[in-house]
Amino acid sequence: MDTKASIPVSQLSARQVVPLIEAYFEFNHLKQLYRQGWLQRGVPHARCESVAEHTFGVAVLAMFLADAHFPDLDASTVLRMALLHDFGEIYAGDITPADGIDRSDKLRLERHAVRQVLSKLARGADYLALWEAYERGTSPEAQFVRQIDRLEMALQASVYEHQELADLSEFFTSVAPALSAPALQSILRDLIAMRAEENDAV
Repeated sequence: MDTKASIPVSQLSARQVVPLIEAYFEFNHLKQLYRQGWLQRGVPHARCESVAEHTFGVAVLAMFLADAHFPDLDASTVLRMALLHDFGEIYAGDITPADGIDRSDKLRLERHAVRQVLSKLARGADYLALWEAYERGTSPEAQFVRQIDRLEMALQASVYEHQELADLSEFFTSVAPALSAPALQSILRDLIAMRAEENDAV
C-alpha cells in the first residue's frame, strides 16, 4: 500500500493523550494514503490525490448536488456520511479490485478500523451507525452519497486526463451503472460528451 508516510498515530508511541487527539492522528492518515487506483494506472505519485482529497471532493459535491437537486434528503446526514465514508481505509488501506481481496474480507477490515477510531469518541456509536448505514446503502442519503463517491471518481479522472497523466477510459465506463439519479447521470453524460469532443479534436 503506497503512502506518503506511516500512519501519524504511530508517532504517539505509548503516550497517553485525550481521545480526540488520538483520533485526529489516526484519521490524518487519510492525508498520507494515496488513492491506489490512480497509481495503478500510471498517475505519478507527485500528482496523485490522497484519500482525504477524495473525501473532500465527495463532501463538497454532495453538498452542492443535494442542495440543487435533492431537497428531501437530510443534509446533515449526507455531509456526515460523506466525511466518514472512507474511515475504514485508515487502517485497512485503499483496497482496490486489483488487490484480489474478497468484498466480505474488505468490509471486515474496514469495519474493524472504523470501530477502532470512532469508539473512543463522544457519540462514537452515532458516527459508527452512520458509517454502517453508508455501507448498507439502504437509506436515501446513503444511496446518494454512494453515487457521489463514484461520480467524484469520474470527475477526478477527467481532471487527470486534461492534465495528460493517463488514459482513464475505464473509469467513465465503470461509473455509469452506479448512477441511478437522473441529475447525476446527466453530469456523467456531459463529462463523457466533453471527453469525446476533445478526442475528436485531436
